[in-house]
Amino acid sequence: MDAVVGNGRMLGTLDRRGQLHRLWWPRPDHAQHVRRFWIGLRLNGQHGVRWLHGNEWKHRQAWEGDTAVLKTEAVMPGSLRVTCTDFVVPGCSVMVRAYRIINEGESPLQADFLLLSSFEMGELKRYNTTRFDREREALVHFRNEFAAAVGADRPVSGFQAGRATEAAESGKPDGTEIDMSPEGVLSWDTGLLNPGETWEITLWISFGDHPEAALLELDGARRTGRSTLLAQTTGWWEEYLKEAKPVSTGHETVDRLYRRSLIVFRLMTDLTQGSMIAAPEFDEDFSRCGGYAYCWGRDAAWIATAIDRAGYREMVRDFYRWTVRAQSPDGSWEQRHYLDGRPAPQWGLQIDETGSILWGMWEFVRKEENDGFLGEIWPAVRKGAEFLASFLDPETGLPLPSKDLWEERDGEHTYSAAAVCGGLRAAAQMADRLGFDGLAREWKQAAETVRSAVLKRLWNEKRNAFFRGLKRAVDARAAREAEAKGRRVIRERDGKGYVVWRLWEDDVIDASLLGVSLPFELIPADDPRMVATSEAVETLLSSPVGGIRRYEDDRYIGGNPWILTTLWLAMIRIRQSRANEAVRLLEWAVRHRTALDLLPEQVDRHTGETAWVVPLTWSHAMLVLTVHELVDAGVSLDALTVDGAE
Repeated sequence: MDAVVGNGRMLGTLDRRGQLHRLWWPRPDHAQHVRRFWIGLRLNGQHGVRWLHGNEWKHRQAWEGDTAVLKTEAVMPGSLRVTCTDFVVPGCSVMVRAYRIINEGESPLQADFLLLSSFEMGELKRYNTTRFDREREALVHFRNEFAAAVGADRPVSGFQAGRATEAAESGKPDGTEIDMSPEGVLSWDTGLLNPGETWEITLWISFGDHPEAALLELDGARRTGRSTLLAQTTGWWEEYLKEAKPVSTGHETVDRLYRRSLIVFRLMTDLTQGSMIAAPEFDEDFSRCGGYAYCWGRDAAWIATAIDRAGYREMVRDFYRWTVRAQSPDGSWEQRHYLDGRPAPQWGLQIDETGSILWGMWEFVRKEENDGFLGEIWPAVRKGAEFLASFLDPETGLPLPSKDLWEERDGEHTYSAAAVCGGLRAAAQMADRLGFDGLAREWKQAAETVRSAVLKRLWNEKRNAFFRGLKRAVDARAAREAEAKGRRVIRERDGKGYVVWRLWEDDVIDASLLGVSLPFELIPADDPRMVATSEAVETLLSSPVGGIRRYEDDRYIGGNPWILTTLWLAMIRIRQSRANEAVRLLEWAVRHRTALDLLPEQVDRHTGETAWVVPLTWSHAMLVLTVHELVDAGVSLDALTVDGAE
């Protein structure tokens, strides 16, 4: 998707033509209700509808300043200009879509303004009902605890529940008031528009847990009016950005992208829970991935740290309160969660999630003036640290096998070990601060055991870089091939007799190896081993279009460079006093923002165009962290040149 609007309870995604594709309520991760929400014009009684997302229109799109208010323009040259202003109102469950139609032709015209509204409430195809409420002049979609009301600021000229596509195309809604169907159609007559004349309409989409609740939200929006709601929304975003710590790089494009990143953080964060999604969902059927609208401790610790650096400490406090509620009974955190804290679909334990959350907690509480909040989260810290300390392999000293950072391999991974070491160190610091000296010593020793194992066992002299890990699980065929090449392979049998083959050493160069230094600081960035590892990362993972891929032979979505890995290397370069190289990497990331200043997950390795997820919250977090690292280092961006989306 190209644009995102929301308020922490509602989240909507639109394409570059202004078509609304998804709308979540009452959380940014659940539930998504929109099947189709099409706007079109039937001109001068002609057959067929000119849908605004169609190819016959030329489209242009921009934000209204530093807000989440989106303006999309659709132009039919020499004939019509239609503008749509989209926003979600803070503090309520209403999305506003305000349209303005201008006759730019030389002849009068008359149009039917048509809305095809199809909602599968709660993401369920069955048992939906659509009803036209004559008193409120609104379509109501409902099923179980979800209801949506769709209406306008003027009376309709026609309506029909059910069979909406046929009704819209014919331009003759038949007045059916209710149908056990997810769809309906509304129409409005613009009247005669002479050349240069304008016609306006505002559509409202409101939600509630009952049809009457959704209609009451609609009533309130109508009473307040579009202009007041727009002013309230614009003012809310302005006040939000005023709360941020002032940052000025001297380069307006970077500063603007920085501010947009702060807006993304607010949009992706659940208003009531405090947790954040990795990205708005776009692959619900898991056709090419496992989904994105979940909270990972992996991403979230980086994101929360970026939010904290930007000055929004209460948002971070809310997030870590959420982690306490989401923690598993054994002290670990699941691979990922729904925003209400329940376990989300997953592939298994990913130990760096637990380590990252503990690390992030300490990054936050070490700046606190008193220990009140630390005392509040301490039981979760203790359980988490006890779990990590119990999860070490006596043979290697590394954390036992789990999923890697990228959720693709099972083994004892270098990044996972760094995260566990960082988490145990953080827990020890918190224990020490609260006076639990024995626990502090125990966890410091456990952290040192992991650190020593990383430095002793995971340095690969042959490649002059860290191994990606040990004991990587492979299938029997890969095990036989590795053994034929003289590589060490071990065989494990569990209590049920199942066999797991493990490749003893994984020597693939992976961008996650940077985590040994940043953020977990097992060794400094200027340590010769990290210098050599970062050189291997840049040399072997650089893409022909620029940017850094995740690892050698990465095949996910074709193996593209990622924004976050590129900025990860940039921060390493800053700490290695190689600021010019860091600025070059930052420049690449900024250049590959979208036209609406959103950062994708990936950039196509062939074309340099945006690829896959937009926006990725972690990408924006790395941008914010990189900017702060540069500002703190006193690095000027005067030499930075940016083209591309600008």
